[in-house]
Amino acid sequence: MTTETESKAKFSTVDDLQAFLRQDDVKMSKRLRQCAGYVLENRNRIAVLTVADIASESGLQPSAIIRFCKFCGFSGFSELQRIYREEHAASRPDYSARLEQMRETGPMSPDALLADFVEAGRTSLAGLFDTVDTQDMQRAVTLLSKAEMIHTVGFRRAFPVVSYLTYMLEKMDVPTMQHSGVGGIDQSLAIREGDIVLAVTFAPYAKKTAGIVEYARRIGATVIVITDVPPENGTVGPNDLNLIVQEADIGDFRSLSASLTLATTLAICVGERKNIEEF
Repeated sequence: MTTETESKAKFSTVDDLQAFLRQDDVKMSKRLRQCAGYVLENRNRIAVLTVADIASESGLQPSAIIRFCKFCGFSGFSELQRIYREEHAASRPDYSARLEQMRETGPMSPDALLADFVEAGRTSLAGLFDTVDTQDMQRAVTLLSKAEMIHTVGFRRAFPVVSYLTYMLEKMDVPTMQHSGVGGIDQSLAIREGDIVLAVTFAPYAKKTAGIVEYARRIGATVIVITDVPPENGTVGPNDLNLIVQEADIGDFRSLSASLTLATTLAICVGERKNIEEF
């Protein structure tokens, strides 16, 4: 019987954790060793996977994955995943570096690049069926259709998604206010208890979005978040309603194919439901 060598300390970085897992003198059971192998081989994906995803891909039971997390000194998967998400958020290169990386792979043909992004879009759209929970989607539509006021929030890459969502809702006479931050104006004081805050945020998460969402929670507004990872990322709260969307990338450039599709679907459903309820 193998005597397991449990970690006595919780690791604060992915490098430290992976160095521990690679040590030859760390004793693990067969299942824990299988977990360790999966984690080592999928460093860039742990940040966006769930326990169910890992179990499905690795053939491990969810209980074995949780036991592995505790073996490594964490209270559970969310705590282990947090250090991967911190690395994930900090590691995305700036746009100049992304272009340079793409140049290194060879000349960029417009036709070839378009084909790549079309394929990435297909992958992202197909992934919506796996990441968006249908019950959560139904609940989001119900909450938004009954709201007296919807506050939409999203900056940086999320801004066009929020802008189009706001445009569609207003065209269907759904009371909506976009928090754009134009001119440095803080519009969060317009949020009232009972309102709905619909936030869109992707890694690395915008501090402005986090601030508005935290204020909304504090005063009793309902928060719905469209994001690329499950809860526990510092912006998404455990009591929020979360709609998960993940975009495939080409050379670290991510389009918004799936995000805009989800936002469009949500807006049309809310407009149709509100129209029915008013007649």
